[in-house]
Amino acid sequence: MNSTLITQAKIVNEGKTIEADLLIKDGIIDKISPKLTVKADRVIDAQGLHLLPGLIDDQVHFRDPGFAEKGSIATESRAAVAGGITSFMDMPNVKPATTTLAKLEEKHQLAANTSWANYSFYLGATNDNLEEIKALDANQTCGVKIFMGASTGNMLVDREQALTDVFRHSPVLIATHCEDTPMIQAQEALFRQKYGDAVPMSAHPDIRCREACYQSSSFAVALAKKTGANLHVLHLTTAEEMALFESGTVAGKQITAEACVHHLWFSADDYEQKGTLIKCNPAIKTAADREAIRQAVRTGQIDIIATDHAPHTWAEKQSSYFQAPAGLPQVQQSLTALLDLVKQGVFDLETIVQKTSHNVAIRYQIANRGFIREGYAADLVLVDLNHPHIDTQQDNLYQCGWSPWEGQSFSSSVISTFVNGNLKYHQGQLGHFTPGQRLQFTRD
Repeated sequence: MNSTLITQAKIVNEGKTIEADLLIKDGIIDKISPKLTVKADRVIDAQGLHLLPGLIDDQVHFRDPGFAEKGSIATESRAAVAGGITSFMDMPNVKPATTTLAKLEEKHQLAANTSWANYSFYLGATNDNLEEIKALDANQTCGVKIFMGASTGNMLVDREQALTDVFRHSPVLIATHCEDTPMIQAQEALFRQKYGDAVPMSAHPDIRCREACYQSSSFAVALAKKTGANLHVLHLTTAEEMALFESGTVAGKQITAEACVHHLWFSADDYEQKGTLIKCNPAIKTAADREAIRQAVRTGQIDIIATDHAPHTWAEKQSSYFQAPAGLPQVQQSLTALLDLVKQGVFDLETIVQKTSHNVAIRYQIANRGFIREGYAADLVLVDLNHPHIDTQQDNLYQCGWSPWEGQSFSSSVISTFVNGNLKYHQGQLGHFTPGQRLQFTRD
């Protein structure tokens, strides 16, 4: 269909909520008006529903290539659109790792044929691929990813000179995973002495300790200030780290910060029930840390909310503490979880839109997305704030087949998701597959 008219929607955009009609024509938002009297190929009555810009998730691990049993661009992007995410930025720790320009372009070509959502891919930094980073075109990718904590394969950048060189020479935003590996290894040794291999999951935030997080993130911030690098620190987890970042609007910031949905929802109290299902790096920490992160979202010290979607098989997650991999799948549930936090009074709806769409588009300089504006791509999600649903395994679209929220009753539901004007998800059913588009950037 070439045109869709959405009527009587409560449009949440740029700090306001207004009731209006919206016309989509040829994948673009053509008109927004209190009342549109135009013909369209499809009409959706959105009375009582809220229309949001589609979420742009700046941190996912869709596992392509190399880990088909965990997930793929096809399976995980399909789940993402069912959760209201219309664009994603995927991480480089796959097999082979995305650490060359050739591998970067191969992933873009793979997504061009298989992704339900719009896409971009990070180039991964290593201790020895500086020349690849220097050769990167500023509009070729969302950013360069640096693992400043232990990760897959050859992707831990632990030489100070190598870090300094990447910070100094990267032509694009640098996104960092900040944990100090030697401190974590020392904690692992202490807990092995005490428990052997039977370390309880409750020890995870003590092993991946707050000191290791602060040591690394404070170093990254200091290095960015020294070199002038454009830095975005991913998935922060401690109250102490919040003081490293300035409050206020994202526009014009050199150094920005991100929180993830699971760190805004779960706390260390949940390890007893959830166990390895919520094992992730950096670790979910105390309820006090969770409240500090929530407050930082409200003050603007946290600029972006993402998922860090990272699926592993159910069998892998049934292993003991040291054997169970870190990461959890959540792109399908993240928006409804955030809407529950709105219902609880933790955030307002306009803040959620700002942190999951507007700020991502501004920070990454994404062209014509992230806002509900005439002339922008029609990446949109309709939600019903009064349509409860329970997260169940049979509704789960992930390749891994499970969710850490299974059994959770959510107060809201995603009703429809449009990607480039195409209705990809509607009232519990996936639409016809059409590939998403490569994200474009407006960088000098």
